[in-house]
Amino acid sequence: MWEFPRTRYADYNGSEASDETEIAVNIGGVKHILYGDVLNRYPETRLAELVNRATYSTQANLCALCDDYDDSKQEFYFDRDPEAFKCILELYYYGEIHMKRGSCPMCFMREMDYWGIDAEYLDECCINSLNEVQTELAEIAEKVKAILDDLEDDASVTRGQRCQAFLWKLMEKPESSLAARVIAVVSFAFILLSSVVMCVGTIPELQVEDAEGNLVEHPTLESIETACIIWFTVEYVLRFMSSSNQLRFVFSFMNIIDFLAIMPFYVLLILTHLGTAVMELANVQQAVQALRIMRIARIFKLARHSSGLQTLTFALKISLKELGLLFMYMSVGIFLFSALGYTLEQSHPETMFTSIPQSFWWAVITMTTVGYGDIYPKTTLGRCNAAVSFLCGVIAIALPIHPIINNFVIVYSKQRVLETAAKHEIELMALRAEEEQECLKAERTASAGTRSVWESTAQSASQSDKYIPVLGDTANVSKGQPVHNCKNNYN
Repeated sequence: MWEFPRTRYADYNGSEASDETEIAVNIGGVKHILYGDVLNRYPETRLAELVNRATYSTQANLCALCDDYDDSKQEFYFDRDPEAFKCILELYYYGEIHMKRGSCPMCFMREMDYWGIDAEYLDECCINSLNEVQTELAEIAEKVKAILDDLEDDASVTRGQRCQAFLWKLMEKPESSLAARVIAVVSFAFILLSSVVMCVGTIPELQVEDAEGNLVEHPTLESIETACIIWFTVEYVLRFMSSSNQLRFVFSFMNIIDFLAIMPFYVLLILTHLGTAVMELANVQQAVQALRIMRIARIFKLARHSSGLQTLTFALKISLKELGLLFMYMSVGIFLFSALGYTLEQSHPETMFTSIPQSFWWAVITMTTVGYGDIYPKTTLGRCNAAVSFLCGVIAIALPIHPIINNFVIVYSKQRVLETAAKHEIELMALRAEEEQECLKAERTASAGTRSVWESTAQSASQSDKYIPVLGDTANVSKGQPVHNCKNNYN
């Protein structure tokens, strides 16, 4: 038998409670002795109502508050979780409830609802855990809803809307069909091919000279580049046409990257053919070189097809506080050690520290332990300053790294759990639907079999003076007897 330590308290009139009522409750096989003065501290709860009814109510009224009641032992039985009940009892003795570590917050909330206790009595740490679980459940519900929306066909939508939804799934959801998966793989291949062509095109040995003697990309590489841009353009246009909210589509971050990946090609086309008529050739070439640099934005298109990159981006987003601390530590260290390095190296005739802003570069490469060697101290005190700077740099970088890695692991694990839970929920829903279909089919078969048996029996009754009723004893039934009597025998 498990029991809290007995405590006394004064009643509402200021006098100590003398008329004590105690009840015995059995929670999942664990017996507790509870006292009325303690339970009445929270009179709106089930236990307080139970102890108040125990003295004057009948057994039928008491059983309405519990699962069973033994009158001989005067013991109330509850088929509930005994471990959760121990936490529930903390409310009556300590004024707040703490969930046991490892217990499901949603299951514990159902226990609190059963015992008539509000969630406001939970401690702050437990409320945070509950909010996290509720957020995860909401995300699972959204994923399930999205999956169900993809699976179900709404008969009220028009053919155009149906085609638009089909095109959106084809371009945006690789898991929806085999064709969508193939398109995603092809798009991924084009992104990689375009990035490789952009890098290979800068190799001087693979470049050719134009009419003016300038090195330009090889025509074959330009043809491959054009093919990639055509694919990106068609993909962008199809996704734009299939979007239900085109304004939101245009201003989405990933779609802005997609637009920046294809826009330089068409601007270069315009500048190459029409730019010389409105501006000088040198300015056109500078603009062309600047726009070619913007092609590096294509590498960010990989994030659309990689859940790992999306997880990393989200982990960095929620780690902005840690990244801000890292930036602050490094900024303070760079300013401090660059100023010290400049001051300590002024006495050397061949100093490399000509100014504090120029010393920033030395402080950056020293604190990040890169150390190019283009700038280095030559005095003894300057070298001591350098040693302290890279030690402080290692510490400053290492301190926020662990929380950032922690956030990534949490986000990645949460994403995997949500995906698994959503798929499991869909499987459960499909299994329940199959069970309901089988039950309906069995009921229809049983009712059809009942009708066929009854019809054959009634036919025999009309052809003979005697027949054997279904599932009944042998009886004499005349031809003029009503049919419903046999149905009553069957039922």
